[in-house]
Amino acid sequence: MKSKTDIEKRVFLSGNEAIALGAYESGVRVASAYPGTPSTEIIENISKYKGVYAEWSPNEKVAVEVALGASFAGVRAMASMKHVGLNIAADPLFTAAYTGVRGGLVIVTADDPEMHSSQNEQDNRNYAFAAKVPMLEPSDPAEAKEFVKIAFRISEDFDTPVLLRTTTRVSHVKGIVLPGKRESSKVKAGIEKIPEKFVMLPANARKRRRELGIRMERLRSFADTFPENRIEQGDKKRGFITSGVSYLYVKEVFPQASVLKLGMVYPLPEKLIKDFADAVEEVYVVEELDPFIELRVKAFGIKCKGKELIPSSGELNSNILRKAIEGGEGSRFEPVEIPQRPPNLCPGCPHRGVFYAISRLGAFVAGDIGCYTLAALKPLSAMDSCVCMGAGIGNALGMEKALGKEALGKTIAVIGDSTFIHSGITGLIDIVYNRGFTTVVILDNRTTAMTGHQPHPATGTTITGDYSAVIDIEALCRAVGVKHVHTVDPNDIEATYKLLKTEIGRPEPSVVITRHPCVLLPEMRKRKEKPLYLIIPERCTGCRSCLKLGCPAIEWVPLSEQEAKKLGFKEKQKGYARINAVLCDGCGQCVSVCKFNSIVLSGEERGKR
Repeated sequence: MKSKTDIEKRVFLSGNEAIALGAYESGVRVASAYPGTPSTEIIENISKYKGVYAEWSPNEKVAVEVALGASFAGVRAMASMKHVGLNIAADPLFTAAYTGVRGGLVIVTADDPEMHSSQNEQDNRNYAFAAKVPMLEPSDPAEAKEFVKIAFRISEDFDTPVLLRTTTRVSHVKGIVLPGKRESSKVKAGIEKIPEKFVMLPANARKRRRELGIRMERLRSFADTFPENRIEQGDKKRGFITSGVSYLYVKEVFPQASVLKLGMVYPLPEKLIKDFADAVEEVYVVEELDPFIELRVKAFGIKCKGKELIPSSGELNSNILRKAIEGGEGSRFEPVEIPQRPPNLCPGCPHRGVFYAISRLGAFVAGDIGCYTLAALKPLSAMDSCVCMGAGIGNALGMEKALGKEALGKTIAVIGDSTFIHSGITGLIDIVYNRGFTTVVILDNRTTAMTGHQPHPATGTTITGDYSAVIDIEALCRAVGVKHVHTVDPNDIEATYKLLKTEIGRPEPSVVITRHPCVLLPEMRKRKEKPLYLIIPERCTGCRSCLKLGCPAIEWVPLSEQEAKKLGFKEKQKGYARINAVLCDGCGQCVSVCKFNSIVLSGEERGKR
């Protein structure tokens, strides 16, 4: 029973906030990350704790390397990222399994079933198996905090990095968490030269590989007695093996059933699973995405049901689980179908002007990951590929090399400022080194906007708000050999269009930097200082050109023939455009696309147009 003092201490935290608290209570000294939904808030919250160095790294690979270096120095360290970020960090992760650690090292991977904000929904439990490192998976915020602490203990006890897997639901759900005391590592901080452990020359790596095999055997034995792998006795007719958020769905739908809840999803507790299976009549494995647990349970020689009933893609929920196991229509609490609200660039977004200009070029646009990916949607329809961070530049060069001079003027690559630093620089070097002519457009809105306006090395501030060196993107591009580097304000659509038209026809590499701050940055939200625009109805011809920008502030007002006649419009005019003053951000992009001078500055400026 919790004491009154404990009850008073309880806090209401999201899974990400709880992980940050768990890291602090674990005595973490160094934390690194690259922003990505659903993991972003972990490092943002860690940065608020005193005694912890936190950083936004240029990419996830660097984040893991920084955390690993801190571990080598004997302190506890954490790196966090979304699931696809672990692809970038896989190189140091796999070798870190060989080197092992000194101070505890935990790497958080936040998977995104249903792809709420991702280009795939890979199941990163497979990384634990492939890299041969243990993985824990909490089911709620309270467990998330405690599992971080457990992960650090396992890391130091077994000389291994530990993966902590969350999913979008666990990352963002709120729950009651009981704060605890801050721990300290038993490892003495300081530099120790241990080349046979940390220098992975083949001779050392072979020895470490044998150590890795021994470690995994120890971890398999540990898994059978690990308290967070627990059997909850219930009805013997059905037994469910599950983990993470899936455990909560099982408990909600089948509260009387026997359940084996796995807190450690790799390596699995073979003896415990066999004992559980022997105690129930029928075994079901409930998990999101891949049949990761199911395949291993079957490999133990246990009959079970899993993915033949339960979907292998998308998020689970109680209703899906009930239908999968029992059939029928599920509960009476069917989810209500809500009309879809298509995502859109914000009113005044500088990216809109760029892509409107690009759409006029008719070129193949090799895109990238960021807010600007929304330009692929109508009405802009100005992005033709989007694979992963930094891929647009390589994709464009590949098309150029495949088609030769035929591609000149027909391809263009676009990438954000944060993404360019993350993984675009090497692609640009590739263009220069291999004598390409691809034009790269760097969409510089002075922030990492899509994940919530995090700073990066070209913004001049760190995660804690401290001033720092600013990468000069123009100078960087020239330094790698690009001779033609231009900067333009994307709100000036005509100037942007003319510059892009010239550069994509240039038979040598070029870079166009479209620079204008994101309209949601605090310094840009001073609405009273911005001129707003309006459409003079009697001048609007109903041509709809302004609607092709896709700006949410521009609305279409339909009219019947009688209404049009009454308002003085031409009889065939079926409506007119108007600007919502509440949404207008004063960017002025719409002025340049209106051929009839019907869009003017509001207030005093109205009569001057």
